[in-house]
Amino acid sequence: MIGITVLGSTGSIGVSTLDVVERHPDRFRVVALSAHRNVERLAEQCRRFEPDYAVMVDPAAALALREALSGLANPPEVLEGADALETVAAAPETDYVMAAIVGAAGLQSTLAAARAGKRVLLANKEALVVAGDIVMRAATANGATLLPIDSEHNAIFQCMPPTFADGLSQCGVERILLTASGGPFRHAAPESLAAVTPDQACAHPNWQMGRKISVDSATMMNKGLEIIEACWLFNTSPDQIQVVIHPQSVIHSLVQYNDGSVLAQLGNPDMRTPIAHALAWPERMASGVEPLDLFATATLDFEPPTPARFPCLDLAYRAASEGGTGPVILNAANEIAVAAFLAGRILFTEIATVVERSMNELPAEPVDGTGLEHVLAVDVQARERAERIVSALVG
Repeated sequence: MIGITVLGSTGSIGVSTLDVVERHPDRFRVVALSAHRNVERLAEQCRRFEPDYAVMVDPAAALALREALSGLANPPEVLEGADALETVAAAPETDYVMAAIVGAAGLQSTLAAARAGKRVLLANKEALVVAGDIVMRAATANGATLLPIDSEHNAIFQCMPPTFADGLSQCGVERILLTASGGPFRHAAPESLAAVTPDQACAHPNWQMGRKISVDSATMMNKGLEIIEACWLFNTSPDQIQVVIHPQSVIHSLVQYNDGSVLAQLGNPDMRTPIAHALAWPERMASGVEPLDLFATATLDFEPPTPARFPCLDLAYRAASEGGTGPVILNAANEIAVAAFLAGRILFTEIATVVERSMNELPAEPVDGTGLEHVLAVDVQARERAERIVSALVG
């Protein structure tokens, strides 16, 4: 039995992971589940999957969870705080870790899993965006296996040759074609975007996702973060990655080779497919996803992103090219800006404004010898700067 810990089990990726795991009770055993403060859903998951541990980052929620589970004959040990996430990620009973905590908050636990030599199912793109070099070095040094869960990166992984770690040019790859749905505003006039509401931005046409990720999709910042993530995962540079808008979300990404071949991975837009792939790799197993009906799909469209409509994409390319702390500043400022937009404090179009001003006011610099300490310090600094910029816009 493979022991699996699901970090962020109450979110959309966590729920999908448990759906796949439940289909294979002879193969997987749930060791630990975690949430920030969703007591009701985590309690239900604990009753259903009987983990050894349940982690609540919020202490008050942990107390409520203990009360909710007190009637169980064999309740899980309820742990609390961010440090507990690292504890269960590195626990001896854990073989696989689903890293599905949204944002930079998932960095420390992902790094703990890598340092413990686990199979890390990476759904938290921000871990590589913020500290890609640190995470990749930890994985290599400790024999961890890093498998991408984002549908695009998982598709690229499936289309890559086994030797891609040696460098793309060494294995015949010319470029990565990273697909994007274009979100709900791919045909909207740029001048109309200032009036976009949070509910409109979260109404993704193809995927069911959390609100923060949905807004990132609407601005295409998610694709920008995925560019940075892909650079680390596939040992490449941003100039070898091209973003292609593909509104049907059937082709999840492509790899172009120097012999003229282009390999693509296709499937219905359901995160259980890449989750099942990473859980079973190098084998395959059922995910619960219906096979793709090519006759029903009928048409596949492609178009380039419009810079005036998606300025966040250019900002991400800039951060990827700058390297060092550039991606840290980009991600931190974006998290503050998106939270401000969802709270009704700034306009949709001001998300890019906050990010760009933060990057201009805090120039990128190389990560110094302290490594993670430096990264985390810049993250805090960037969030404080972005918050000041938000406050000035609200003014």
